[in-house]
Amino acid sequence: MFTRAIPTLAAALIAATPLAAQDTTINFALDWRFEGPAAPYFLAIDNGHFAAEGLSVEIAAGQGSLDAIPKVASGAFPLGFADINSLVRFLDQNPGAPVTAVMMVYDSPPFSIVGRVSQGISGIEDLEGSVLGAPPPDGAWAQFPILAAVNDIDVSTITVEPVGFPTREPMLAEGNVDSVTGFNFSSYLSLARLGVPEDDITTIMFSDHGVALYGNAVIVNTDFAEANPEAVTGALRAIARGVADAIADPAAGAAAVIDRNPAGDVELETRRLQLALDANILTDYVIENGMGNIDADRMALALEQMQLTYEFQGEIDASLYFTDAYLPEAEVLMIAP
Repeated sequence: MFTRAIPTLAAALIAATPLAAQDTTINFALDWRFEGPAAPYFLAIDNGHFAAEGLSVEIAAGQGSLDAIPKVASGAFPLGFADINSLVRFLDQNPGAPVTAVMMVYDSPPFSIVGRVSQGISGIEDLEGSVLGAPPPDGAWAQFPILAAVNDIDVSTITVEPVGFPTREPMLAEGNVDSVTGFNFSSYLSLARLGVPEDDITTIMFSDHGVALYGNAVIVNTDFAEANPEAVTGALRAIARGVADAIADPAAGAAAVIDRNPAGDVELETRRLQLALDANILTDYVIENGMGNIDADRMALALEQMQLTYEFQGEIDASLYFTDAYLPEAEVLMIAP
């Protein structure tokens, strides 16, 4: 458990001021489009959880964690949602930037390899000698060397086919590659919608095979948090309740997303949300300990593994990347399937 006092940084781009008691607007930066996994934030709006904390939250879609993190660091968005591994690298490259993670949401990251049984991929042991499709900017592909290292995979036997995001699943559906790197709740559903039978789809989660990395977390501008600690805790409390609502009624969560994204498919987003809940949020650790916090030993191992793919420029300091100082009372964080 990491707790620290967050210093006021002289180089802060925006000076935070204390919140008014009620009706305070907070801009929240998502990492991606309005899809099923974003449902807890919209449910926290629709079901009055933010309002109960005196907050009016406006949620903006994003283009990836590397888009959300600078938004929060600049102060334009006091809160956001981003991959903690990207945050670690951002802080190493931008020492003193006023941003940190305050609530872990994806206790298990979505990094996965999705393959086809008919193409010879039934498990991780089948990757050697196969053809792997990987978009160069893909988050799962970036962490693949860690998966290979901890599982003694001979990567020299794997033919890596660079693919674009739009062509990734079509190439797998057409049999041009045997598997692809991607997120468990996206690549699987995209492949199924292309007509591949679901019993022909294999999902290899990195977290099931020795990769200790965490996934996406709520992040905060630390100057804003120092000036408005109660507002940050209130927002986290509302988000936790939104997660509980999504667990209780995934279809309602998907409907809340489609209200903001009418071009979407409510059935598809219900399934995407359920996949994220089952595989990424409701892990054994979360069911036993509650959501939001991290395990210090696991984080230390994750940072050690990260060095297999990233050369740190500065000192590695776990307290820079996550703090539990703003988490709400423990009973709010206890959620169950």
